[in-house]
Amino acid sequence: MMSDRLTDLRLFTIMTAAGSLSETARRLNCSAAGISRRLAAMEARLGVRLVDRSSRRFALTQEGNLYHARALDILAALDRADAEVAARVKDPQGRLRVGVPLEIGRRRFASIIAQFTERYTNLAVELILSDSRLDVISDELDVLLHLDAPNDGSVVVRKLLTSRRAVCASPDYLARHGNPAAPGDLLRHDCICLVRGREVFDRWAFREGGKQREVRVHGRLTTNNAEVMHGWALLGRGICFKALWDVEDDLAEGRLVELLKPYASDDICLYATYATRRHLPSRVRVFIDFVATAMAAGDARLSR
Repeated sequence: MMSDRLTDLRLFTIMTAAGSLSETARRLNCSAAGISRRLAAMEARLGVRLVDRSSRRFALTQEGNLYHARALDILAALDRADAEVAARVKDPQGRLRVGVPLEIGRRRFASIIAQFTERYTNLAVELILSDSRLDVISDELDVLLHLDAPNDGSVVVRKLLTSRRAVCASPDYLARHGNPAAPGDLLRHDCICLVRGREVFDRWAFREGGKQREVRVHGRLTTNNAEVMHGWALLGRGICFKALWDVEDDLAEGRLVELLKPYASDDICLYATYATRRHLPSRVRVFIDFVATAMAAGDARLSR
Protein backbone atom coordinates (compact mmCIF):
# COMPACT_ATOMS: atom_id res chain seq x y z
CA MET A 1 0.00 0.00 0.00
CA MET A 2 1.10 3.58 -0.69
CA SER A 3 1.00 4.55 2.99
CA ASP A 4 3.28 1.58 3.86
CA ARG A 5 5.75 2.62 1.18
CA LEU A 6 5.82 6.19 2.46
CA THR A 7 6.41 4.84 5.96
CA ASP A 8 9.31 2.77 4.59
CA LEU A 9 10.78 5.87 2.94
CA ARG A 10 10.69 7.81 6.20
CA LEU A 11 12.13 4.88 8.12
CA PHE A 12 14.98 4.50 5.66
CA THR A 13 15.93 8.19 5.91
CA ILE A 14 15.91 7.95 9.73
CA MET A 15 17.96 4.78 9.54
CA THR A 16 20.53 6.40 7.27
CA ALA A 17 20.80 9.47 9.51
CA ALA A 18 21.15 7.28 12.63
CA GLY A 19 23.99 5.27 11.08
CA SER A 20 23.02 1.93 12.63
CA LEU A 21 20.03 -0.29 13.26
CA SER A 22 20.45 -0.10 17.03
CA GLU A 23 20.55 3.72 17.02
CA THR A 24 17.51 3.73 14.76
CA ALA A 25 15.71 1.50 17.25
CA ARG A 26 16.70 3.80 20.11
CA ARG A 27 15.43 6.90 18.32
CA LEU A 28 12.15 5.24 17.44
CA ASN A 29 11.80 3.52 20.83
CA CYS A 30 11.47 0.05 19.37
CA SER A 31 13.57 -3.11 19.09
CA ALA A 32 16.61 -3.47 16.84
CA ALA A 33 15.21 -6.84 15.69
CA GLY A 34 12.02 -5.14 14.55
CA ILE A 35 14.00 -2.53 12.58
CA SER A 36 16.07 -5.32 11.01
CA ARG A 37 12.90 -7.13 9.90
CA ARG A 38 11.51 -3.94 8.38
CA LEU A 39 14.74 -3.38 6.44
CA ALA A 40 14.72 -6.98 5.21
CA ALA A 41 11.11 -6.62 4.03
CA MET A 42 12.00 -3.42 2.13
CA GLU A 43 14.92 -5.15 0.43
CA ALA A 44 12.74 -8.17 -0.43
CA ARG A 45 10.08 -5.91 -1.99
CA LEU A 46 12.66 -3.99 -4.03
CA GLY A 47 14.74 -7.06 -4.90
CA VAL A 48 18.03 -5.32 -3.98
CA ARG A 49 20.28 -4.95 -0.96
CA LEU A 50 20.10 -1.43 0.47
CA VAL A 51 22.55 -1.73 3.38
CA ASP A 52 25.89 -3.53 3.29
CA ARG A 53 25.98 -5.82 6.31
CA SER A 54 29.34 -7.36 5.46
CA SER A 55 31.31 -4.80 7.45
CA ARG A 56 30.98 -3.76 11.07
CA ARG A 57 30.18 -0.28 9.85
CA PHE A 58 26.69 0.70 8.63
CA ALA A 59 27.03 1.51 4.93
CA LEU A 60 24.58 2.00 2.09
CA THR A 61 25.02 0.09 -1.13
CA GLN A 62 24.89 1.96 -4.45
CA GLU A 63 21.21 1.06 -4.69
CA GLY A 64 20.76 2.21 -1.07
CA ASN A 65 22.34 5.58 -1.84
CA LEU A 66 20.04 6.03 -4.85
CA TYR A 67 17.00 4.97 -2.83
CA HIS A 68 17.96 7.37 -0.02
CA ALA A 69 18.38 10.31 -2.41
CA ARG A 70 15.02 9.64 -4.07
CA ALA A 71 13.39 9.17 -0.67
CA LEU A 72 14.60 12.60 0.44
CA ASP A 73 13.21 14.18 -2.76
CA ILE A 74 9.83 12.47 -2.40
CA LEU A 75 9.44 13.27 1.28
CA ALA A 76 10.48 16.89 0.75
CA ALA A 77 7.88 17.22 -2.01
CA LEU A 78 5.25 15.64 0.23
CA ASP A 79 6.11 18.02 3.08
CA ARG A 80 5.85 20.97 0.69
CA ALA A 81 2.43 19.74 -0.48
CA ASP A 82 1.25 19.37 3.12
CA ALA A 83 2.48 22.87 3.94
CA GLU A 84 0.83 24.36 0.85
CA VAL A 85 -2.53 22.74 1.54
CA ALA A 86 -2.37 23.70 5.22
CA ALA A 87 -1.65 27.29 4.20
CA ARG A 88 -4.71 27.28 1.92
CA VAL A 89 -6.86 26.23 4.87
CA LYS A 90 -5.61 29.22 6.85
CA ASP A 91 -5.72 31.52 3.80
CA PRO A 92 -8.17 29.97 1.27
CA GLN A 93 -7.28 30.31 -2.38
CA GLY A 94 -8.85 29.44 -5.71
CA ARG A 95 -12.11 30.11 -7.54
CA LEU A 96 -15.74 29.64 -6.54
CA ARG A 97 -18.75 29.24 -8.85
CA VAL A 98 -21.88 30.33 -7.02
CA GLY A 99 -25.44 30.09 -8.34
CA VAL A 100 -28.09 32.45 -6.91
CA PRO A 101 -31.68 33.37 -7.90
CA LEU A 102 -31.62 36.46 -10.08
CA GLU A 103 -33.33 39.09 -7.95
CA ILE A 104 -31.92 38.30 -4.52
CA GLY A 105 -28.57 37.73 -6.20
CA ARG A 106 -28.51 41.18 -7.74
CA ARG A 107 -30.12 43.06 -4.85
CA ARG A 108 -28.38 41.41 -1.90
CA PHE A 109 -25.73 38.82 -2.77
CA ALA A 110 -23.76 40.91 -5.20
CA SER A 111 -22.72 43.21 -2.36
CA ILE A 112 -22.15 40.32 0.08
CA ILE A 113 -19.89 38.59 -2.42
CA ALA A 114 -17.98 41.82 -3.05
CA GLN A 115 -17.41 42.08 0.71
CA PHE A 116 -16.32 38.44 0.76
CA THR A 117 -13.63 38.97 -1.87
CA GLU A 118 -12.38 42.00 0.06
CA ARG A 119 -11.98 39.79 3.12
CA TYR A 120 -10.45 36.83 1.25
CA THR A 121 -8.15 38.44 -1.27
CA ASN A 122 -6.84 35.14 -2.72
CA LEU A 123 -10.32 33.94 -3.70
CA ALA A 124 -12.20 34.73 -6.90
CA VAL A 125 -15.97 34.32 -7.26
CA GLU A 126 -18.00 33.72 -10.40
CA LEU A 127 -21.61 34.66 -9.66
CA ILE A 128 -24.25 32.96 -11.82
CA LEU A 129 -27.64 34.66 -11.57
CA SER A 130 -30.60 32.70 -12.90
CA ASP A 131 -34.32 32.23 -12.30
CA SER A 132 -34.06 28.80 -13.93
CA ARG A 133 -33.56 25.73 -11.77
CA LEU A 134 -29.83 25.19 -11.35
CA ASP A 135 -28.19 22.01 -10.11
CA VAL A 136 -25.07 22.15 -7.96
CA ILE A 137 -23.55 19.07 -9.62
CA SER A 138 -24.65 19.17 -13.27
CA ASP A 139 -24.05 22.94 -13.47
CA GLU A 140 -20.61 22.49 -11.85
CA LEU A 141 -21.30 24.89 -8.99
CA ASP A 142 -19.39 25.01 -5.73
CA VAL A 143 -22.41 26.47 -3.93
CA LEU A 144 -26.04 26.91 -4.98
CA LEU A 145 -28.37 29.26 -3.11
CA HIS A 146 -32.04 28.53 -3.68
CA LEU A 147 -35.50 28.64 -2.13
CA ASP A 148 -36.63 25.00 -2.16
CA ALA A 149 -34.91 22.32 -0.09
CA PRO A 150 -33.83 19.49 -2.43
CA ASN A 151 -34.54 15.83 -1.67
CA ASP A 152 -31.27 14.76 -3.32
CA GLY A 153 -29.28 12.80 -0.76
CA SER A 154 -26.04 13.38 -2.68
CA VAL A 155 -25.90 17.05 -1.67
CA VAL A 156 -25.60 18.85 1.66
CA VAL A 157 -28.16 21.53 2.54
CA ARG A 158 -27.73 24.38 5.02
CA LYS A 159 -30.56 26.78 5.84
CA LEU A 160 -29.38 30.40 5.71
CA LEU A 161 -32.54 32.41 6.31
CA THR A 162 -36.22 32.02 7.13
CA SER A 163 -38.67 34.75 6.17
CA ARG A 164 -42.08 34.95 4.52
CA ARG A 165 -43.78 36.15 1.38
CA ALA A 166 -45.63 39.43 1.33
CA VAL A 167 -48.58 40.56 -0.80
CA CYS A 168 -47.84 44.10 -1.96
CA ALA A 169 -48.76 46.78 -4.46
CA SER A 170 -47.81 50.35 -5.25
CA PRO A 171 -49.69 53.32 -3.71
CA ASP A 172 -50.74 54.29 -7.24
CA TYR A 173 -52.38 50.91 -7.89
CA LEU A 174 -54.18 51.02 -4.53
CA ALA A 175 -55.40 54.56 -5.16
CA ARG A 176 -57.04 53.36 -8.38
CA HIS A 177 -58.33 49.95 -7.27
CA GLY A 178 -58.59 50.04 -3.47
CA ASN A 179 -57.07 47.81 -0.80
CA PRO A 180 -58.13 44.17 -0.45
CA ALA A 181 -59.43 43.67 3.09
CA ALA A 182 -59.35 39.85 3.06
CA PRO A 183 -57.64 37.18 0.91
CA GLY A 184 -60.84 36.57 -1.08
CA ASP A 185 -60.82 40.19 -2.24
CA LEU A 186 -57.80 39.37 -4.42
CA LEU A 187 -60.18 37.73 -6.88
CA ARG A 188 -61.30 41.24 -7.86
CA HIS A 189 -57.75 42.49 -8.42
CA ASP A 190 -55.10 42.25 -11.13
CA CYS A 191 -52.47 39.92 -9.68
CA ILE A 192 -49.05 39.46 -11.26
CA CYS A 193 -47.94 35.81 -11.30
CA LEU A 194 -44.60 34.07 -11.65
CA VAL A 195 -44.12 31.20 -14.09
CA ARG A 196 -41.61 28.35 -13.77
CA GLY A 197 -41.55 26.14 -16.83
CA ARG A 198 -45.20 25.29 -17.45
CA GLU A 199 -46.25 25.94 -13.84
CA VAL A 200 -47.98 29.21 -12.97
CA PHE A 201 -47.70 30.19 -9.31
CA ASP A 202 -51.24 31.51 -9.01
CA ARG A 203 -52.23 29.82 -5.74
CA TRP A 204 -51.36 32.19 -2.89
CA ALA A 205 -51.44 30.81 0.64
CA PHE A 206 -52.98 32.54 3.66
CA ARG A 207 -54.17 31.75 7.17
CA GLU A 208 -57.77 32.84 7.71
CA GLY A 209 -60.02 31.93 10.63
CA GLY A 210 -57.29 29.70 12.04
CA LYS A 211 -57.15 27.61 8.88
CA GLN A 212 -54.82 27.48 5.90
CA ARG A 213 -56.42 28.76 2.73
CA GLU A 214 -55.28 29.09 -0.87
CA VAL A 215 -56.65 31.76 -3.18
CA ARG A 216 -56.26 31.13 -6.90
CA VAL A 217 -55.53 34.60 -8.22
CA HIS A 218 -55.56 35.83 -11.82
CA GLY A 219 -54.30 38.78 -13.78
CA ARG A 220 -53.17 40.00 -17.16
CA LEU A 221 -49.43 39.80 -16.48
CA THR A 222 -47.27 36.71 -15.92
CA THR A 223 -43.52 36.30 -16.25
CA ASN A 224 -40.72 33.85 -15.56
CA ASN A 225 -38.54 36.68 -14.22
CA ALA A 226 -38.94 37.73 -10.58
CA GLU A 227 -37.40 41.15 -11.21
CA VAL A 228 -39.82 41.90 -14.04
CA MET A 229 -42.70 41.00 -11.72
CA HIS A 230 -41.22 43.32 -9.08
CA GLY A 231 -40.87 46.12 -11.63
CA TRP A 232 -44.47 45.78 -12.80
CA ALA A 233 -45.65 46.07 -9.20
CA LEU A 234 -43.61 49.25 -8.73
CA LEU A 235 -45.20 50.66 -11.90
CA GLY A 236 -48.68 50.05 -10.49
CA ARG A 237 -49.59 47.27 -12.92
CA GLY A 238 -50.93 44.90 -10.26
CA ILE A 239 -50.49 43.11 -6.94
CA CYS A 240 -47.51 40.78 -6.47
CA PHE A 241 -46.57 38.06 -3.98
CA LYS A 242 -42.88 38.46 -3.18
CA ALA A 243 -40.29 37.24 -0.71
CA LEU A 244 -39.98 39.87 2.01
CA TRP A 245 -36.24 40.15 1.41
CA ASP A 246 -36.91 41.25 -2.18
CA VAL A 247 -39.26 44.11 -1.25
CA GLU A 248 -38.08 45.21 2.21
CA ASP A 249 -36.50 48.43 0.94
CA ASP A 250 -39.54 49.33 -1.16
CA LEU A 251 -41.84 48.77 1.82
CA ALA A 252 -39.62 50.84 4.11
CA GLU A 253 -39.48 53.73 1.63
CA GLY A 254 -43.16 53.64 0.62
CA ARG A 255 -42.74 52.54 -2.98
CA LEU A 256 -44.79 49.44 -2.15
CA VAL A 257 -47.43 48.80 0.52
CA GLU A 258 -47.84 45.42 2.22
CA LEU A 259 -51.38 44.04 2.06
CA LEU A 260 -53.20 41.39 4.08
CA LYS A 261 -50.38 41.15 6.63
CA PRO A 262 -52.63 39.64 9.37
CA TYR A 263 -53.28 36.73 7.01
CA ALA A 264 -49.63 36.09 6.09
CA SER A 265 -48.60 32.44 6.39
CA ASP A 266 -46.41 31.59 3.43
CA ASP A 267 -42.99 31.08 4.99
CA ILE A 268 -39.97 30.94 2.72
CA CYS A 269 -36.45 29.71 3.37
CA LEU A 270 -33.15 30.34 1.66
CA TYR A 271 -30.77 27.37 1.47
CA ALA A 272 -27.15 26.82 0.51
CA THR A 273 -26.42 23.52 -1.21
CA TYR A 274 -23.02 22.00 -1.87
CA ALA A 275 -21.85 18.63 -3.07
CA THR A 276 -20.13 17.04 -0.06
CA ARG A 277 -19.53 17.41 3.65
CA ARG A 278 -16.35 15.33 3.85
CA HIS A 279 -13.12 17.12 2.94
CA LEU A 280 -15.06 20.27 2.08
CA PRO A 281 -12.59 22.75 0.49
CA SER A 282 -11.82 25.59 2.85
CA ARG A 283 -12.84 28.13 0.19
CA VAL A 284 -16.37 26.68 0.17
CA ARG A 285 -16.56 26.47 3.95
CA VAL A 286 -15.50 30.07 4.55
CA PHE A 287 -17.86 31.30 1.82
CA ILE A 288 -20.90 29.59 3.33
CA ASP A 289 -19.99 30.79 6.83
CA PHE A 290 -19.50 34.34 5.56
CA VAL A 291 -22.85 34.37 3.75
CA ALA A 292 -24.64 32.84 6.76
CA THR A 293 -23.23 35.56 9.03
CA ALA A 294 -24.16 38.32 6.58
CA MET A 295 -27.71 36.97 6.20
CA ALA A 296 -28.14 36.56 9.97
CA ALA A 297 -27.32 40.24 10.41
CA GLY A 298 -30.50 41.14 8.52
CA ASP A 299 -32.60 38.24 9.75
CA ALA A 300 -34.49 40.17 12.45
CA ARG A 301 -36.11 42.69 10.12
CA LEU A 302 -36.83 40.09 7.44
CA SER A 303 -38.67 37.84 9.89
CA ARG A 304 -41.07 40.50 11.13
